[in-house]
Amino acid sequence: MQASHQQKTEPGYWSKAAKPFREIKARDANRIAIDSAHLRAEMDAHGYVMIRGLLSPIDLNPLLGEVTAVLQQAGWLCSEANPLDRIANRDAACCEDDAVFRPVYDQVFSLPSFHRLPHHPLLQHVMKLLVGPDLLIHPKPVGRLIFPDFTRAITPAHQDHTAVAGDEETFTAWLPLHDCPTEQGPLRVVDGSHRFGLQPTAGETGCIPPGTERGDGWVGAEIHAGDLLLFSSLTVHEAMPNLSNRIRISLDCRFQSYQRPIHPGALVFAGSGRRSWEKTYANWPSDELKYYWTRLPLQLKPSKLELAELARASESPRDRARYAGILKAIESGTYSIRPD
Repeated sequence: MQASHQQKTEPGYWSKAAKPFREIKARDANRIAIDSAHLRAEMDAHGYVMIRGLLSPIDLNPLLGEVTAVLQQAGWLCSEANPLDRIANRDAACCEDDAVFRPVYDQVFSLPSFHRLPHHPLLQHVMKLLVGPDLLIHPKPVGRLIFPDFTRAITPAHQDHTAVAGDEETFTAWLPLHDCPTEQGPLRVVDGSHRFGLQPTAGETGCIPPGTERGDGWVGAEIHAGDLLLFSSLTVHEAMPNLSNRIRISLDCRFQSYQRPIHPGALVFAGSGRRSWEKTYANWPSDELKYYWTRLPLQLKPSKLELAELARASESPRDRARYAGILKAIESGTYSIRPD
């Protein structure tokens, strides 16, 4: 989901985040000091909550070390620098639309630590304060590996619900694995934009044209390692450009109550067969987090019967193929499609 070069070079495009985030401090005298009612009130009023200092860099450094080791091996980092400094090899610049990006990302996605982080006890504690005790952590966190000065990698204004679908009471937790000053391209959001429902996009891009966002204005700031930016699936947000010399590494973790319906696409690999849960889990030393969502009483929306009908009757051939793939992946018992 990339914006056009013209959009990104319009005068004043990146000057919109004039207001700082509203903030909640996670700790008071070394104890977690977040109140459920306050958290919910902030989310209801503003569509986001910035929690400062929830995690320690100690919680993030093991995953950061493993990810940067993958990037170093792939030639994405400057060979003369410490991998943890994330100094980019600009000649290797690529993004998720590029074939060379995918095998490297698949290695990152298959790291057990990549999937373990969203299950951190403090993250689960905060998520439960927001959605209640019946917590479902979506099993496909999204890693963002953003090269500097690479326009095609910039994520433009959008709402997660457009792409993820499912229940509107689904939330995203965005966290960088390192300090992310504004020049490294952290996320920013439109305060109060969730109150306007799904906003018009430019065709089928899923992107909201610059200047048409509805809400109370852009808010943003640097985001430190251990900070947590939570926002609604209807909150308009985008990444700022990475103007540094380092690769930005962050995670999108989505969650909701399992008492509310989930779109089955959030659980399966239903595409080419390049990725699967079997491949992801192949070298994991523990079974604890494998297929954990299958042990919960999930409500799929669309259901398997509805998926079958959508695969038969959807207008778009692409949609028919997508729904058929999701249904096939669920019925396989592996939540994945093997390549033919």
